[in-house]
Amino acid sequence: MLRLAVATEAETYERMQDPLAERGIEVAPIQTSNRTFAVSENGQRNFPDGDFDVGFVFPSRLAEGGVSEALLGINWVNGREELLRSRFKGETLARLARANIPVPDSITVSNPTDTQSLIAAFEQFDPPVVVKPNSTTQGIGVAKAHDLDSFLGICDYLDLVHDYRATGDRSFLIQEYIPEARDYRAMVVDGEYAGAVQRRLPASALADGRWKHNVHRGAVAEGVSLDAELQTLVENVATALDIPWLGVDLLIRDDRVVVNETNARPTIDSATKYEDGFWDAVASLINKQLRE
Repeated sequence: MLRLAVATEAETYERMQDPLAERGIEVAPIQTSNRTFAVSENGQRNFPDGDFDVGFVFPSRLAEGGVSEALLGINWVNGREELLRSRFKGETLARLARANIPVPDSITVSNPTDTQSLIAAFEQFDPPVVVKPNSTTQGIGVAKAHDLDSFLGICDYLDLVHDYRATGDRSFLIQEYIPEARDYRAMVVDGEYAGAVQRRLPASALADGRWKHNVHRGAVAEGVSLDAELQTLVENVATALDIPWLGVDLLIRDDRVVVNETNARPTIDSATKYEDGFWDAVASLINKQLRE
């Protein structure tokens, strides 16, 4: 039986065990952070559960992921390069725009920059604007600024964080706010659309003025069917980024569709929220990576 190394969150690991076991793939967890590594030894001492044939997605912490990859001697379904192309939001949007895929109006700020440049960037939008770190997930650090003073205040806080922490990526995005947009996460497996969910905030949260539709922030994900045009769009996103296992976030209004973000380490949801044959497609992708 093929052994798959998984260094991802518990929900994904738990949900993939039985379906992949039925398809000849043993799923085994590996710890790649909050630990020590003996880098002068072979992988057996660091990963004593036996040899692995392939990894699922490259660990989120790049330094530890590189050590793990070297010690295990395996390829990943999504490797380091795939992870990076999706992690840095500005790069992702630039690649998609170059491929003529619709994205929100966005400006990447290489911090620190001068106040006049920030003001000039803000004035290119109709407020409010969304300010988001370039490389966080789950809506962490994303803020909405309704006026110039609020916007510059957010930038000041980012300066403080960058001054007092060893921050690897200091850049951030200024992005148009698209009101009343519906939020969707679509899955693409090896270039093929594999299902989607719509993420909704409870009515009480909307009444309180909340607007982030992240599941980790209390939104509920409901399985939906996307029409053929949207399916083609998300497949084109995966092709443009050359990422075989990808979550694609869409913002949709009656008059507009944009690709807001992507995720090369997406959480696997319950099987009822995917198209028929989802697990067959995942197993085929894992086996394909092994052969390559």
